[in-house]
Amino acid sequence: MLIDAPKSGRPPTARLAIVISHPIQYYSPWFRWLAAAGWNLRVFYLWDFGIVPRTDREFGRPLTWDVDLLSGYEHEFMPNRAAQPGTHHLRGLDNPTLPDRLRAWQPDVVLLFGYKYLTHLRLIFGARYPLVFRGDSHLLDAPNLAFAKRWLLGLIYGRFAAVTYVGRANRAYFRALGVAETRLVHAPHAVDAAHFTATPERRAQAARLRTDLGLDGHRVLLFAGKLIPKKQPLELLEAFLAAGQPGTALVFVGDGQERAALETLAATRPDRSVRFLPFANQSEMPVRYLLADVFVLPSRGPEETWGLAVNEAMHLGVPCLVSDRVGCQQDLVTEGETGWVFSAHEPGALAAALGRVLATDPTALARIRDNGAQRIAGYTYATAAAGLAEAVTVALARR
Repeated sequence: MLIDAPKSGRPPTARLAIVISHPIQYYSPWFRWLAAAGWNLRVFYLWDFGIVPRTDREFGRPLTWDVDLLSGYEHEFMPNRAAQPGTHHLRGLDNPTLPDRLRAWQPDVVLLFGYKYLTHLRLIFGARYPLVFRGDSHLLDAPNLAFAKRWLLGLIYGRFAAVTYVGRANRAYFRALGVAETRLVHAPHAVDAAHFTATPERRAQAARLRTDLGLDGHRVLLFAGKLIPKKQPLELLEAFLAAGQPGTALVFVGDGQERAALETLAATRPDRSVRFLPFANQSEMPVRYLLADVFVLPSRGPEETWGLAVNEAMHLGVPCLVSDRVGCQQDLVTEGETGWVFSAHEPGALAAALGRVLATDPTALARIRDNGAQRIAGYTYATAAAGLAEAVTVALARR
């Protein structure tokens, strides 16, 4: 989906409260950008994960982000009385003081990220303010929702004055659940494009890393993220080993429950260039992407809702191979034009797609890279902010 430049750079005058689970590396820099652009906002965090060191359940390691996620905008942390804090279960976010803090700040509109927790449900069904919803769910891996779930979600989304959608699959999800066109506003997913820029220094660092890994002259495929079943790292490694293409390499960056199995499988084929790098924090990721000729996100789901790593890679000029279960595919990755796509439910489709990637000549690869740069150019904080401003206007009109 090509995105035009934002229609207006003017922020709304309304006071916007943002309620979100915890500081997230994809969203907190956007909040800083909004504040710098003149938005009158305050963020209400429901948990301190990512700021206070805690174990990430899927990475299987303690995690704190190494970039600043808190400066440049108003925010406060709500006490969370959950016995087991987290975003993996309904009672993981339980913040009874939030209503009082919202009343004290007196917002005109509340932007709520998600709905699956006690605090969210209390706000949704007890709010005194117009609500705007932001989420990125889709039906790509569950097209036939059970009647009870469809009814409940329809009830929940019906409480919002406006709903932002991040892309085509997300929009189709909201429409299937009865959200009217008049309440839907496009506010695309975006990352900090200034951070994910291919500077000469980063290119030089990536070149040195290639040399250190013994991969000079190779076409490098990169998987970066959680090594967990839904992202299919084992299937990717199996397909790569089966391809047997000389002069190619596969690099895994990350940790998770499948790492040991991946290393065991890779050890059976010492003739193939497979490398493993540990989890890389935000400051390190641009160089990791620039190590690659192609980034691979082969997820089958469930809930690979968008895949913001694809945005990051494309901003750095790295084309992507993704499955058709990845939420951003319909918007960002077009087969043979801006990247490559395979069907997650077809046996052998990933191996066939890898074959197409590895057979792409340098001229065609450069064309795909340039097309991808044009495609991702409109996915910025400015365009997301323009969509959010429109959603705030819609919400205020329905007060």
